[in-house]
Amino acid sequence: MNRPSTTRKTSTRRQAPLDFSQLRDNATQAARLLRALSNENRLMLLCMLFERERTVSELNESLPLSQSALSQHLAVLRDEGLVKTRREAQSIYYGLASQPAQRVVETLHSIYCPEGC
Repeated sequence: MNRPSTTRKTSTRRQAPLDFSQLRDNATQAARLLRALSNENRLMLLCMLFERERTVSELNESLPLSQSALSQHLAVLRDEGLVKTRREAQSIYYGLASQPAQRVVETLHSIYCPEGC
């Protein structure tokens, strides 16, 4: 009688040992990004900046936030390296800075705003 084999086939390819230090660093970076994205107002700011660069005035007109609250949210995003600024005459333009932020916002946009918001 043929009995099925109970031994597992093992791959001849060796897996690299898990680098816990690198894993911790990556998890820390991901947690910081997700913490910045966890606030509705900051998420809306990033979604607006996903479409194009905007001035502080444009952002302030589009979101129901006080000037000081907007500045605080933009400071958090700037400190986390998620947005960048550039000055043109009297205007300061904000845009998405980091590739991970762009990819996450793009993914969220495709899920929650597939036909535009």
